[in-house]
Amino acid sequence: MPYVVTENCIKCKYQDCVEVCPVDCFYEGENFLVIHPDECIDCGVCEPECPAEAILPDSEPQAEAWLETNRKFAETWPNITRKRDALPDADEWKDKPNKAAMLSENPGQGDA
Repeated sequence: MPYVVTENCIKCKYQDCVEVCPVDCFYEGENFLVIHPDECIDCGVCEPECPAEAILPDSEPQAEAWLETNRKFAETWPNITRKRDALPDADEWKDKPNKAAMLSENPGQGDA
């Protein structure tokens, strides 16, 4: 039961979750983070750290649709292991619904 990042992360990209992950399975896009489902050890420490409540176990109905998105981008986006600042307007986007169309497929900077 891996954890996945869902739509709530889009345009927020808080990175508190990255800081606590013991296996460094987060990958960074321009405006979204993903978890590599094959690297996640299902410990769940990331879930309560997310201010946007964007991380869920893949067994949750709303997470199921995001599993393949996480897998797809984890294969191409750079790994991120250190917390940086969230996007500048993250607090404004935090609780807004229907952000899926705003997901950028561009990679982030990762740990570079």
